[in-house]
Amino acid sequence: MGKQGARGRPTDGLGAGCDGADCATSHRQGSNITTDCRGIECKLPLRIRPKPRTRPCAGEGCSASSDHPESQAPLLHVPDRAAQFLGEIPDFGYPASDLGGAPLGVQLTCDIKPENEVPSEDALVLQLQLAKGQEQLVEALRSQTTAIRELQQRLAEQQSALIGQQREILQQQQEMLEQLAAVKVQYGTLTEMLKQVSPQGLQGDIQSYFESHLQKSYAVHKVDVDAKVMDIGSLPSAPQHCGACEPEEYCDFQREPPQCARCTMCPPGFFLVSQCSLNADRICQQDRDECLELPNLCGERVKCLNTPGFRCLGVSERDASAGLCGHDYFYNMELQECQACSDCDGESVALACSLVSDTVCGAPSENRLSRAWAAAVLLPLAKESAGHIYPGMQLSIQGKEESHGLLSNTDGSLVFQQHGLLWGDFNFALRHSCRNFLQVSVRMNNSEEGLELSGARVEQPEGKYYQSVSVSGTAEVEPEHMLSLSLKSPNQYCNQSKDVHVYELITPFSLFWLSHDTGAVAMTAQTSMSVQYQTNYRPTFKVTSISDPYMVSLSHDGRAVRFTDRGVVRFVFQQAVYSMGHTCVRDGFSVAAYLNSNGTNSEITQAFKSGVNYRDTSVSVSGASVVDAGDTLSFEIHSPAQCNVRYFGDNSGISTMSLIWMPSANSVALSATVSKTGLPLGAVRNKVLLFRQVTPAVAQVQLVASGQWASRNFVFRETGVASISLSLKLIHSCNVVKLTLHRQGSDRLQPAPLAQQVGGHMPEGTEWTSVGLRASFEIQNGTMVFVTLDCVRGRVNQIAHEGATDISILWMAA
Repeated sequence: MGKQGARGRPTDGLGAGCDGADCATSHRQGSNITTDCRGIECKLPLRIRPKPRTRPCAGEGCSASSDHPESQAPLLHVPDRAAQFLGEIPDFGYPASDLGGAPLGVQLTCDIKPENEVPSEDALVLQLQLAKGQEQLVEALRSQTTAIRELQQRLAEQQSALIGQQREILQQQQEMLEQLAAVKVQYGTLTEMLKQVSPQGLQGDIQSYFESHLQKSYAVHKVDVDAKVMDIGSLPSAPQHCGACEPEEYCDFQREPPQCARCTMCPPGFFLVSQCSLNADRICQQDRDECLELPNLCGERVKCLNTPGFRCLGVSERDASAGLCGHDYFYNMELQECQACSDCDGESVALACSLVSDTVCGAPSENRLSRAWAAAVLLPLAKESAGHIYPGMQLSIQGKEESHGLLSNTDGSLVFQQHGLLWGDFNFALRHSCRNFLQVSVRMNNSEEGLELSGARVEQPEGKYYQSVSVSGTAEVEPEHMLSLSLKSPNQYCNQSKDVHVYELITPFSLFWLSHDTGAVAMTAQTSMSVQYQTNYRPTFKVTSISDPYMVSLSHDGRAVRFTDRGVVRFVFQQAVYSMGHTCVRDGFSVAAYLNSNGTNSEITQAFKSGVNYRDTSVSVSGASVVDAGDTLSFEIHSPAQCNVRYFGDNSGISTMSLIWMPSANSVALSATVSKTGLPLGAVRNKVLLFRQVTPAVAQVQLVASGQWASRNFVFRETGVASISLSLKLIHSCNVVKLTLHRQGSDRLQPAPLAQQVGGHMPEGTEWTSVGLRASFEIQNGTMVFVTLDCVRGRVNQIAHEGATDISILWMAA
């Protein structure tokens, strides 16, 4: 009997129990057995069709056999087989019922997500912060990659140059070796010749050689001398000197004809060998190695490095300024090294060498305690290579007035020519659509290690309107110190030719300079970055530079400035912020300056800044006040309760406090606020603002009390320099609102504008906004100033007469 296949079909031979015609019929059907198919089994493919059930049979041929147990298999019902088949197919996912599975069927499930599910505000804030941090990280990585590539290129160039030098050295060594070998051969040849020649013969040969050559040399020399004598005799008579030369000049015979030339000045670190005479220039000795000549020059534990002077490595500026350099040396703060004081060599000394400054030679300048200077500022053209806002471009300062030897204007920067203290003000107005913000900075020395005196951020606006910013700062300057203005964007998504438009203001940049003879003190300090978002903020300061730490210093907690003596202080505080929340836009920010005298805290001035949401911006306050010994000056920023603010601070000057203190003998200060009566409202075109004085009267400057200029003009009674800070808080719908400061001379002629600042449309949802200006200028006895307000295409709805609207005037003797 043949074996039965896996699918119930006979694979070998015929089925059991058949013979005759029935077996033949079954054999002929072979591969298509349909007589045994019933029900749902016929729907299945042949390869998975179940085994056919064994039919019971009767007769002799159907007897059970122990060799074929398949004949005894139980009956298989069609529903059970269908369930088993469906369980074997993975698409249905349920086992057969006889295997413990579920009955036939399909089960559907549906995950329903609530439609009203939205991200929380914290999630949005986190997403924005992550996006901003990722962008900053990408930009930092790009800049680092660029720097690394430049360093690699420089290293490759230096390596190639070094390899070239090594090759030259090897070539020179090879040539020297060849020359030494040739000399050795010649020496050997000469030795052999000496051995072969007798002393008597050698002496005669040498004597005859010298006699013949001496006679020829004498004849040639005599002919040359005779020719020179003949040439000189044939020349026309010419003066053999330059005539009368000025002091510090000598007669230069190398020129044709001889001319007077300026005597050379020995540079710092070089020493005089011979003085300049009528017929010879001054001779200077090159730099000497002080570290080798003077042991323990910098102390036993400090290493000395030889430079054009010398440098004590690891010594702080404070230690060097205290006299570490020694006699006839000064500490150069730019190079951070000790250098020899210059020798004027008979010329008058304008300023003697000090511990931190070199000798200034020349006639003493006019004894002026203070000066003022003003200039226009131009934006470079977009076509120029220096006109790219990212990573930054320099603004061009174009002087309008004579500097009288105070400074020079070089390539758009200011180069100072005298020692002293500096206070600068820059009013800037622009319209831009750059991403994030733009940063305006005042920079000293224009180098990679240059000091950012001050800076401010101009936020990305909600609309196309002009925004204004005023940046002020102070510094101690020396001859050759350089000051410049810059504008930059934190990313490359800014095209100057399309996205930035600068409003042409009247004299946007001004400064006043103070001599050291005034006894003034300059101080700059930077704030620290807040670690979390908060509302009201009292900044903590860290001193960046100070000219006299005895007169002006920080309090023990770093939150206030303490004064040792009575005087007048001019100050500015600028803080970069990032705010989140709609209440920031509605209420805005207020920055206040407080003076604490004998335990009593009083507000000096206040400034207002329109609020922004998810934006970087800057807030600033500036003013002048009289201070007494022991008084302290502090600042505080007020923001709405539901407004989350992050306060930034770094060394880029965006968050700094700058002040200059002057003794009361040479300076005064006056403050006034806008008067309640006569406020210009509605359609305002060049209306004069009226003021009310709030500080005690002083003799040098007064608010006119009667007459046609009453309450509007400030009159000066002594010649000097004035520095003004003005802030105005208002509600308006003007396309452009202008604030202009005018000056009128004692001759009462037509007034002339001194400085100007503008502001544009208020952002959507903002009620209050502000505009202000700062300027410095020289005045004479009888000079008057006043302020006008102008609204272009719109109206002024309200002006605040208390808080954030005031004017402060500083007067300094000339």
